[in-house]
Amino acid sequence: MKFSNQTIIAIVAIAVIGALVFSFLPFSPGIAFALGAITAALAINQLHNSQPSTHDADSSQSSKTLYVGNLPYRANENEVKKLFAEHGEVFAVRLMKDKRTGKRRGFGFVVMNSNDAETAINQLNNKEYGQRTLKVREANEPKASDNSETE
Repeated sequence: MKFSNQTIIAIVAIAVIGALVFSFLPFSPGIAFALGAITAALAINQLHNSQPSTHDADSSQSSKTLYVGNLPYRANENEVKKLFAEHGEVFAVRLMKDKRTGKRRGFGFVVMNSNDAETAINQLNNKEYGQRTLKVREANEPKASDNSETE
């Protein structure tokens, strides 16, 4: 187990406190310090093992956003989520709508577990769905808006 500098400082501080506590018992100062250090190491190890690893949680929940084009205009988020859920874990579905009319524009985005995204792309790209041929690929990163352009 590798300790950070802060952890080492904490262990030494607890060891010194432990040495003070153990010095009230009939031990030599060296033995009291060693007992304090051992107690501190065990306490830190116990704390470290009881906390969930954030690295493991992040890697198991990493996601990819997929672009889904040529959707039927009548398709809704629940239907699209159900379709993609057959190929993996779906976190979110967002179908784009026209700002003025509120009607769907025939494309959207699906956020999936990154481990399942490639399977979904392979299985659903160019597949017939609602009498339309879907286009599925990994979404591009959103482009930063350029405020220097005039509208």
